[in-house]
Amino acid sequence: MEAVVCDVVSPEDLLKFEKKYSTELAKGDLTKDTKFEYAWCLIRSNFPDQIKSKSNLFYILVHKGTKDDQRDYLFYLAIGNYKLKEYERGLKSIRILLKNEPGNTQALDLEKLIVKAMRKGEVRVRIGLLECTVEVGNLHTP
Repeated sequence: MEAVVCDVVSPEDLLKFEKKYSTELAKGDLTKDTKFEYAWCLIRSNFPDQIKSKSNLFYILVHKGTKDDQRDYLFYLAIGNYKLKEYERGLKSIRILLKNEPGNTQALDLEKLIVKAMRKGEVRVRIGLLECTVEVGNLHTP
């Protein structure tokens, strides 16, 4: 699963799908496939701003897509949110997918990865709070 999450789009692919997206958008004939391809490329970007700027494409696709299409949209939306460290949103997306497909092994693996990242974040917060408490305690000791 980490290979899927860490996959990075090539600059050539990003440019190709961005051009296709822009051309269809300008013509007023933007297809769901082009939206998906472009959003999929951006989710695989190394730049959080690119991921965030177009992750709303997946939200739009989820709400307008068929049940079969929603599987992919929700999966990649969860990956995008994971990469943005928006774990709760990612978890929500992946759990919607799992509600419809409880045996989807890729979704189950992604859910585990998101939960693991959330726990790691909670540990960091607890350590930070503990360090603050110790420092404040040290201020009060003579």
